Amino acid sequence: MTYIPRAVRQGHHVLRPLTTRTDADAREFFSVDVDEWSMTAQSVTRADLSDTVALITGASRGVGRGVALELGSAGATVYVTGRSVDDDRTEDLPGTVTETADLVTERGGEGVAVHCDHTVDGDVAALFERIADEQGRLDVLVNNVWGGYEGHDETFADPFWEQSLDRWPGMFDAGVRAHYTATRLAAPTMIEEGDGLVVFVSAGDGEKYRGSVMYDVAKTAVDRMGKAVAHELRPHGVASVVLHPGFVSTERVERAFAEMDEDVPDTTHSPEFVGRAVVALAGDDGVMGKSGGVYKTADLGTEYGFTDVDGSQPEPFYLDTELL
Repeated sequence: MTYIPRAVRQGHHVLRPLTTRTDADAREFFSVDVDEWSMTAQSVTRADLSDTVALITGASRGVGRGVALELGSAGATVYVTGRSVDDDRTEDLPGTVTETADLVTERGGEGVAVHCDHTVDGDVAALFERIADEQGRLDVLVNNVWGGYEGHDETFADPFWEQSLDRWPGMFDAGVRAHYTATRLAAPTMIEEGDGLVVFVSAGDGEKYRGSVMYDVAKTAVDRMGKAVAHELRPHGVASVVLHPGFVSTERVERAFAEMDEDVPDTTHSPEFVGRAVVALAGDDGVMGKSGGVYKTADLGTEYGFTDVDGSQPEPFYLDTELL
């Protein structure tokens, strides 16, 4: 059973299942009339990502799938990775990389499923060799893979001295290190092209405590990595940003609330809302101006003018915890 702390259960955002958006729904993607687009929104919404090659790590389900689907809707070629294939699924959660790739293709992009364990360096090296052989470049990398919620239960927020070290590999090997490894392999081709975007999917609310020492340190490390990577890639014209989704109605969250016989809070947002933020950034010719920043998904929605799949405008996510 997945444990969700009371402060989060009573918190933010409405349950929105993944849905397929057609071209006829394009106007609903934005919260303004087409004739009133700002120049920023106009440049992003009309961007054609059909020449874009993207890699989303950890995309069998959840945020990774949401990002992949929206990039597919924009016409991109999207490589999606994960360990879940056929009936071999993480913690028996719904979703596989093959299903995600098929959905990307249905949306108008080209989905490519790659079985990859991001804690195995050989798997990751083979993944990037395949992309190089098949595409010759990589334009967008979204570091989303994360094993830190596996085995999630009521002990997640216990004092650190009572925590099992079993959680460490999921957060640091399948999270922090996996992001570093993928970015290290993506950088050379992006540097050669003199262009590219790296997105680190993290979590947090400024300097507020995230409720668990291990979790707080891992996510802080991801945030810092995004900034440090931006510093070193800036001279090469490659952008790096950190993205903080809000409370997302992933398959894991939906199952957790069902097990507690509770309704999902009306303050969640869909995984695709995160994807729309990535599409906006990838289509922004001025994204280098954002490099090194940490951005809340909802704030980007307001800035670029995109909404959630139901047309709503989610509010930024805030933690009711102490500043550190």
